[in-house]
Amino acid sequence: MPDLFDPITLGSIECPNRIVMAPLTRGRASRDGVHDELAVEYYRQRAEAGLIISEATGISKQGLGWPYAPGLWSRAQTEGWKPVTEAVHKAGGRIVAQLWHMGRLVHPSMGGGTPLSASATRGPHRLHTFEGKQDAVQAKAMTRADIERTIADYVHAATNAVSAGFDGVQIHGANGYLIDQFLRANDRDDEYGGSPENKCRFMSEVARAVANEIGVHRTAIRLSPVGEVNGCDSDEPIALFTAAAQELEKIGIPWIEMREPGSDSTFVASNTDRVSPHMARHFSGKIGLNSDFTFDSGQEFVRRGQCDFIAFGRPFIANPDLVRRFHNGAPLNDWDTKTFYTRGPEGYIDYPSLEEERV
Repeated sequence: MPDLFDPITLGSIECPNRIVMAPLTRGRASRDGVHDELAVEYYRQRAEAGLIISEATGISKQGLGWPYAPGLWSRAQTEGWKPVTEAVHKAGGRIVAQLWHMGRLVHPSMGGGTPLSASATRGPHRLHTFEGKQDAVQAKAMTRADIERTIADYVHAATNAVSAGFDGVQIHGANGYLIDQFLRANDRDDEYGGSPENKCRFMSEVARAVANEIGVHRTAIRLSPVGEVNGCDSDEPIALFTAAAQELEKIGIPWIEMREPGSDSTFVASNTDRVSPHMARHFSGKIGLNSDFTFDSGQEFVRRGQCDFIAFGRPFIANPDLVRRFHNGAPLNDWDTKTFYTRGPEGYIDYPSLEEERV
């Protein structure tokens, strides 16, 4: 059986190992969602990952509700990403852009107007804004015109990602954001609601449109089948995500990365059994898992064939040379949660590598 240090092919991307850098919101872009040299260094430092999945990146102003997160809908945002992808490639790495629409979790003060969602609901928590957290507002249930316009936004952002030098895109369909709202917070009674197949329709239409535009070999998706996140959950996750796997198989999506937290997870614990084994019976592409994995537990999952790769999040925040540390059995730096979303270089590009620690 393979292990974490073996190469893997994800669509058209040849990865030298199966240690993937998970998408990690860090809040270091400008107010307009444009990256600068801080992000260039941050991603360059982590280029030893088999693949970097970028932080969640907005596809439109209406869909981006996190202050100082980057976007991919404007020319300036696209240009801001180009030095990042160039630096990663020069360092021998590979990087895909995660495409993000937050749906009902966007506050109108962020400038996008009334938030959109599968149904006319509101998020369960106060929402991030440039002026601090504010109460959620009721979202508009998306009309067919809204759906078509939003799919076009995904396609536009995906095209910009390729122009910016990304090796592909990952559609964010997890963690309670727009696509997950169609999957797991959906009370529609039209062709986008009701049955598992109908709840998967918006996800499928987004994935197919993006794949048709930039190539299915460059297109992937993230899902979160188990555990309530941002008010999204399902009482039939096996049926729902088996249907999702079947739809993604029809399109030919080459890989899925997903969170399946356990009961002891440090972020949104769940007592629901993993759904990925059921999905794998209907999906011939690669499946990667994320959530609280250590090197040993990740290695065990890959060696037993329970998944094809592991995406590590917080360990990559604190250890830019995580792959090398795993390979050498070296101790890991601890991460500082206080600097996860701050604005400067502290807790972003100043975690030491092994070589820097020796010096």
